[in-house]
Amino acid sequence: MTEPLVLLHGFTGRPASFHDLITRLPTRGAICLPLVGHGAAADGVRTFDDEVDRLANRIGEAPAHLAGYSLGARLALGVAIRHPDRVARLTLIGVHPGLASEAEREERRRADARFIELLETCGIAAFVDAWSAQPLFATERRLPEAVRAKRLKERLAHDPKGLALSLRITGLAEMPDFRGRLGEIGVPVALLAGELDSKFRGLAEELSGLFPNARRVIAPGAGHNVLLERPDWVATELT
Repeated sequence: MTEPLVLLHGFTGRPASFHDLITRLPTRGAICLPLVGHGAAADGVRTFDDEVDRLANRIGEAPAHLAGYSLGARLALGVAIRHPDRVARLTLIGVHPGLASEAEREERRRADARFIELLETCGIAAFVDAWSAQPLFATERRLPEAVRAKRLKERLAHDPKGLALSLRITGLAEMPDFRGRLGEIGVPVALLAGELDSKFRGLAEELSGLFPNARRVIAPGAGHNVLLERPDWVATELT
């Protein structure tokens, strides 16, 4: 890898989420940036695009290999579109390009509002129970107990107000629909998804035809959180 490697974590993650991945990289060198609501200062960040711009400024002037998981992948996509000079290549794990209709946005806002209410009225433990129980994360239950305990501890350590802010600013309903702009991204793009994650596997297939230079790679036996379930496989793809 000649470009700086910059990693963006997912919702309820943090830079430490990349520890197991980084130990598997040949150089073990990477910049892991915290996202708004996950420890990063939110000064001046009011919209999804604001967070994209903040992250672009943190990357620096040298074009980077920008890799993100889930929420981090959505923000990485935004950086590549709004600040193409900052990106040399993209690795997008479980990425969504944005919702296409206002009806979909309203439906997602209602779903996120329920999680925001849990965070603000019941606290972090009740939220984590509900968030982790979603079918999207079902395959995580097959992981060793030590891995699951570490992930649970990571989620529980968050400030509930911070996660609520993250949903309000960078939730999927607040993200632009980038489908019409993917053709502008000329750098190499790797679209990674888990074999057992049918929704995001399908999205990776759809999006692979919209980038000028993209490849779709499916992680055998993995669900949505490929980063957690197959860090060895992700490390290989990054290098």
